[in-house]
Amino acid sequence: MEEKADLEMAENPFEQYIESVRQELENQDPIFIIGIIVALAVVVITFVFLKYFLSSKTVRSAVLLVGLCDAGKTLLFSRLLSGKFKRTQTSITDKQLMGSTWTLIDLPGHDSLRPQYMEKFKSAARAIVFVVDSAIFQKEVRDVAEFLYFLLTDPVIIRNAPALLLACNKQDITMAKSAKLIQQQLEKELNTLRVTRSAALSSQDGSVGGSVYLGKKGKDFEFSQLPMKVEFLECSARGSKGEEGNADIDSLEKSLAKL
Repeated sequence: MEEKADLEMAENPFEQYIESVRQELENQDPIFIIGIIVALAVVVITFVFLKYFLSSKTVRSAVLLVGLCDAGKTLLFSRLLSGKFKRTQTSITDKQLMGSTWTLIDLPGHDSLRPQYMEKFKSAARAIVFVVDSAIFQKEVRDVAEFLYFLLTDPVIIRNAPALLLACNKQDITMAKSAKLIQQQLEKELNTLRVTRSAALSSQDGSVGGSVYLGKKGKDFEFSQLPMKVEFLECSARGSKGEEGNADIDSLEKSLAKL
């Protein structure tokens, strides 16, 4: 039997090596073996920590220009790029403007395209400029709130906490709502959305699908509860004098300059 075992060991050098290592370990002082295990554990923990630390320090340089269709994103992008009026159409792909410290990216506003482009760029977001059509906000408040809810419950966005600038566009139109009123109505609508979404989840399997709870539990939602800096500002990409005049985007440009 011993000769058969020796023959099998000879035919399998790997098992022979494992057996020799086992015997060597059995002959070692237990304290020495514990020391080796601890040293290996320290190396693994250090590697994991460094990987997490370095990845968390990744420079995020993208400024994402988002919003519903026809909110004026692409004209705003053009104004920031050249200062000139440019007739636009609905974006079906992203457009990029390279700056010295950040890159402005105009993302499509169509609801069927938003998720894939947000997934593509959200990890690199240094700031998000959410463009709102102030002139027809009352009709679009639900859609605007749903898009914001989608963004503000995303784990990556909440963890990275990019600055959130809500650009209340088309202030040149007489019936445009003020930034303050838009903020108040969005807080109310987002609070309602949070209640209905939470109720829908609890009536199913109770899972949240990886999304983050919006705001603070037990309190009505306010933008001040978010982990990122939030700013509402008024602007007009078209400008009060139309195509021939300058855009009224000073407040937006000043906020972008601070990034």
